[in-house]
Amino acid sequence: MNDSEKKQVIDLLNNIMELELAGVVRYTHYSLMVFGYNRIPIVSWLKGNADEGLLHAQKAGEMVTLLGGHPSLKVGPLLETHQHDIGDMMRESLAHEESALALYYKLLKLVEGKSVVLEEYARDMISQEELHRDEVNKMLRRPGEAQPFEE
Repeated sequence: MNDSEKKQVIDLLNNIMELELAGVVRYTHYSLMVFGYNRIPIVSWLKGNADEGLLHAQKAGEMVTLLGGHPSLKVGPLLETHQHDIGDMMRESLAHEESALALYYKLLKLVEGKSVVLEEYARDMISQEELHRDEVNKMLRRPGEAQPFEE
């Protein structure tokens, strides 16, 4: 990987780190805004996603330093929609997961054939993010519906 490619990868990894940290904030906020009969399992799931987002951000930061870069101190965009219905939160979560997935696919394209470590990292994260996306998609379906959720 030449210096220009390395800089592109470091910048993208920092974007990933920022997006994952925004997810930590987002999921933590959501966990505070859930009310009603199903609060406990949903809050637990949201907190778990926040914890996992932090791990993902840490992994991205480790990859940045592996390449000799400096991890970003920024947090990705945080949009407060004031929509706290669980369905609204799940739709926003689905969009967040799609954004993360797009960045990991972009990373894979940049490092393919240039770094086995970064390729495997990208593939692993793509696998995890696709599972997250599919989990959120299932949560958005009405009970008994097998077809994927689409807006």
